[in-house]
Amino acid sequence: MSGAAAQRYAAALADVALERNDADGVKRDLASFVEAFYSSPELRNFLDSPSVDEKLKQKAIEKITEAMQLVPAVRNFIRTVADHQRTGMLREIEKAFGDELNARLGIAEAEVVSARELSAAEKETLIAALAQRTGKKITANFREDKTLVGGAIVRVGSTVYDGSVREQLERLRERLAAE
Repeated sequence: MSGAAAQRYAAALADVALERNDADGVKRDLASFVEAFYSSPELRNFLDSPSVDEKLKQKAIEKITEAMQLVPAVRNFIRTVADHQRTGMLREIEKAFGDELNARLGIAEAEVVSARELSAAEKETLIAALAQRTGKKITANFREDKTLVGGAIVRVGSTVYDGSVREQLERLRERLAAE
């Protein structure tokens, strides 16, 4: 149930962000508020508590979002989420919002794990190849894993491209065992 609710909130916020041509600002400010919310037990308890007067919550949200200099779309969104007693879903909403924006803007996220640090040129080449293969704009996160020996493993959505030496050795071992 909460996943569907988070998706509805995320879709509504994506509508507003794209309508105002400020997807990056909304995404950034939502992330800032979510970080502040989860890093402050006092704020979480205050906004989550049903015993706190709604007007008091709204005043607090106004002061906090103003002090954080959040864009108006995020300020209004946080007020709405608090009004509907959904602040406990903010992390889930933030993730769903990022996924919704990416889907609407034709962006795919790639997770690249390589045996060594890739150069800037290698990263560019890999991103271009992934964009051509998927037909989407690629945003990539890169990290190292020395256990791969060589090569890389790339995950785009649910698709995995495994070009690691470890995987190639495993396939060779299976072929030799089958002979």
